[in-house]
Amino acid sequence: MKPARQYFGGSIAVTAVGLLLGAAVGLYDERSPAGVARTVFIVAVLAVLETSLSFDNAVVNATVLRDMTPVWRHRFLTWGIAIAVFGMRLVFPLVVVSVVAQIGPLEAVRLAALEPAAYARILTSAHEVLGAFGGSFLGMVCLKYFLDQEKEVHWLAAVEKRLALLGKVEAAGLGIMMLAVWGFSRLVHGGREQFLVAGILGLVTYIAVDGVGTALEAGPDRMKLLHRAGAASFLYLEVLDASFSFDGVIGAFALTNNLFVIAIGLGIGAMFVRSLTVMLVDKGTLASYRYLEHGAFYAIGALALLMLVGTVVDVPEALTGLIGAAFIGLSLWHSIRYNRARQAGERASTATG
Repeated sequence: MKPARQYFGGSIAVTAVGLLLGAAVGLYDERSPAGVARTVFIVAVLAVLETSLSFDNAVVNATVLRDMTPVWRHRFLTWGIAIAVFGMRLVFPLVVVSVVAQIGPLEAVRLAALEPAAYARILTSAHEVLGAFGGSFLGMVCLKYFLDQEKEVHWLAAVEKRLALLGKVEAAGLGIMMLAVWGFSRLVHGGREQFLVAGILGLVTYIAVDGVGTALEAGPDRMKLLHRAGAASFLYLEVLDASFSFDGVIGAFALTNNLFVIAIGLGIGAMFVRSLTVMLVDKGTLASYRYLEHGAFYAIGALALLMLVGTVVDVPEALTGLIGAAFIGLSLWHSIRYNRARQAGERASTATG
């Protein structure tokens, strides 16, 4: 098995290229050594933030990736990173600005390059719509995991056993999220119809992606569909990454208004998240740490809720990351305790035997 450092060779190379590109952007914009240093520093900070705040994303990605073929795992690291960096961190914000401001794509690019403050203002004005879409989609991802009547391993048993029982009700998760979207739509400051439409589209997107994955799921007697099942999982991962990245893209404007600096910094972070995902799969980390997957899905649920709450009140980006990290850390700690207790029990039974 490869040592951990080998999984991050590509990420380190991307980091070096990204920092050089950041230096070039800083030189073009500010034409001074101080400007170059400042831009490179911002790129580095964005990369660290994206990586640290997306560990839950890596764990959830690993739950999907472990069932994919090596071919689709490779495509996740090649095509997927291109979509993540250029699609979600560069092209998608331009599309949002184009739609919100009702301007052409070229005009959106011009705003990003020459009037970054105006560009940032337009993109930030779409925060409620993006929060509704991302919150509803991630909420469904979380609820599907816990509303599973066949789920046998429980971390926070008092909560999870009740949710598993609720899973006996067909479409319970969809009903919960519809009520949540409706409830938050009553609280948003204007744009209620757009909020509802975005929330419904988030639910429809989840149903469509999950439905495709289920329809193409490969069983023992349907191995010919394995390739298409990998494609469906790849699509699911990309939509999941999109939902995770909404707040990161908008929150990055607290550091800089430069779209290209944001894309470079967040792109570096996205590459590290993907490398971490593959390492978790190859090393069987999810199987080794019993509750780690639970913590990741609790973190997703918290992120979904905070995205919806963020459409009503300001939610600091750091709070979102800290809550996610807390769930991951606690689940890892409880997993380690469980492993130690099991090993102690096995040693005791061997000694007495």
